[in-house]
Amino acid sequence: MSTPSAAFDQDAFQRLRTSISDDIDAGRYDGVVIAVARNGEIGMHEALGFADRAAGRIASLDDVFWIFSMTKAFTNILALQAIDRGQLDLTTRVIDVIPEFLGRDPFRTARKDRVNVGHLLTHRAGLVVTPTPLPYSELGNLDAVIDAICQLDVVGEPGGTFNYSPTLNHALLGEMVRRVTGYRSYGELLTKELFEPLKMNSTALGAPKAWADRMVPVKARFPDGGWLKSSDIEVMQEIVVEGAEMPWVGAVSTTADILRFAEMIRRGGELDGVRILSPSILDLATTLQTGTEPNDLYAMLCQARGWDVPPGNFGLGFALRGEGVYPTFFGATTSPRTHGNYGAGSTLFWVDPRSDVTFVCLTAGVMEEGDNLARFQRLSTMAAATAL
Repeated sequence: MSTPSAAFDQDAFQRLRTSISDDIDAGRYDGVVIAVARNGEIGMHEALGFADRAAGRIASLDDVFWIFSMTKAFTNILALQAIDRGQLDLTTRVIDVIPEFLGRDPFRTARKDRVNVGHLLTHRAGLVVTPTPLPYSELGNLDAVIDAICQLDVVGEPGGTFNYSPTLNHALLGEMVRRVTGYRSYGELLTKELFEPLKMNSTALGAPKAWADRMVPVKARFPDGGWLKSSDIEVMQEIVVEGAEMPWVGAVSTTADILRFAEMIRRGGELDGVRILSPSILDLATTLQTGTEPNDLYAMLCQARGWDVPPGNFGLGFALRGEGVYPTFFGATTSPRTHGNYGAGSTLFWVDPRSDVTFVCLTAGVMEEGDNLARFQRLSTMAAATAL
């Protein structure tokens, strides 16, 4: 519920509610659990619309969402934490930790020995751009996924083109951190080093069976002929289940928990007296690392819609607002170093270090990515306008 405060414009909150309600009434998506905070003070934390429109289930603050690629944010933090602790460096090569990455075919190893942590965090590793190195039914087995990735070629120049990797980069990052920290599983690593310290009690790798009644079903609204079919997204709720280990797409969470995670980032790596990262590594990670290079995936999306193609605007694992007037998930009026992450047509968080606003929006109903970008650009701008 909203808490009146001199730091917020209550009329702006009402406009934000109305805009979301209009979207839901128009059938663009089914519902949302949203949070806006400033300097750690929550100005808005509300559920609007439906968790499951077809079943008549009203959205609730307790709803748990499949968050898709927002999972990468957790893996990024663990990689940055390992760098802080001297267990990895940005220049640590994949083969230094996963020697089998070179593969079994000596004629297919060109450039693989150069791929490093920094390349993986900035999506410039030159790996094959594929969401499925194995059949869907096998994606929850991280050992099998790593073995499959090790047999793939590097198709680009490491450190070169910024080409978004749906799967491979973060599967490798997750396994590298697991190995250097000595945890038995990636799930245990994530729970012990991130979820438990931050008291993210409604977040898990893989959807726990006990949370079945709280899970928001995945229902996609993708047009025919696109890069992904609706079934490519909806199948995730059959794969991202209890016990599945997918460091790139395999987490489930609530808006309240993502807000705690984002607040840790806003506070320079600490929350409630628990330090996850150093301020210095976060400062580096939220600084532009990809120059003017476009993100190939979003360049294609913008070109298809007749939009100007923006720079990729990426730090070490974080998407950035960047300079200029371009399509952006983080809105027109946030500051250039606003940083965060998002997932497949439905989930987003960001932190604006200038205004100290944190925004989290998890939605029911997965939108086509161009529509999703336009939607979140509008909602992010409206969220930024709540700060006085």
